[in-house]
Amino acid sequence: QLQASGGGLVQAGGSLRLSCAASGLTFSAYTMNWFRQAPGKEREFVAAISFSGANTYYSDSVKGRFTISRDNAKNTVYLQMNNLKPEDAAVYYCAADRRTYYPGYHPLYWGQGTLVTVSS
Repeated sequence: QLQASGGGLVQAGGSLRLSCAASGLTFSAYTMNWFRQAPGKEREFVAAISFSGANTYYSDSVKGRFTISRDNAKNTVYLQMNNLKPEDAAVYYCAADRRTYYPGYHPLYWGQGTLVTVSS
């Protein structure tokens, strides 16, 4: 089970930190991911982090503003979002997969989303 939290309303330029707590899986054996879906748009990749946290991957749209991290002792993955823009508004989903990240992959396990709203 993946439980995301931390969404909310923030002004443009502000920050939010999303969390996703995992249970029922060997957390350190999974690549963890964040995706997002805005109204009327397809779900898109945001960021991924390798099993140990040594490798991170970002979409071009968030690179330099968002940071993904994980705490394997707490079975939790985080997404620190800085300098938020109105176009970042979406439902954010965490997802897990035992495969190493590659562009275009679709993780196997998904949590429920958490809504991020950015006011201009």
